[in-house]
Amino acid sequence: MIPALASLLVCQLLGEALVRVLGIPVPGPVVGMAGLLAVLVVRPAWLAALKPTAQNLLQHLSLLFVPAGVGVMLHLQRLGNEALAIGVALVLSTLIGLASAALTMAWLMKRVAPPTGEAEQP
Repeated sequence: MIPALASLLVCQLLGEALVRVLGIPVPGPVVGMAGLLAVLVVRPAWLAALKPTAQNLLQHLSLLFVPAGVGVMLHLQRLGNEALAIGVALVLSTLIGLASAALTMAWLMKRVAPPTGEAEQP
């Protein structure tokens, strides 16, 4: 378990280092996980070594949200002061996400659908 956990942490560290060196506007852990994906594609045997540790981490994933909850409680006054802006941002981003997903789906359905004159006959 220790070598697998160390491998996961090394991937995160490499992601953080790449982000800082290259100035990429992406979180380091995301780059690290993309690197881990690339490694697993090249060397699928690593999956068997990492899988038990990853599953164990996923079973206890809720514990990883405790620091975020503490941070929210620490800045509760600030969140209250900016509640309107946060609420508007959440509602607008949700609507924009839904609209873009719907438009993309409609576009894809038109592209994949057969022409109107060639519908299947039973």
